[in-house]
Amino acid sequence: MNSIKDICPLCGGHKKQGTTTVTVDMGNTLVVVRNVPATICSLCANAWLSDEVAGDIEIIVEKAKKNHRQMEVTQYRKAA
Repeated sequence: MNSIKDICPLCGGHKKQGTTTVTVDMGNTLVVVRNVPATICSLCANAWLSDEVAGDIEIIVEKAKKNHRQMEVTQYRKAA
């Protein structure tokens, strides 16, 4: 039996582990992070990130911003 955590609150589809692409537009900086671990709805494809992964994304974005990158495309990596 599926738990309530496995059901998408938006469409009622089933959520499964997978990966997604996260795009962050901060005005002067655009960061695209590929292969981000996420829980993905099999029906509507909405993605949810864990708090830990979201924190890692914040670190990646801040590094790009500090390096004055206008655009950066990178693979997800766990923060050290």
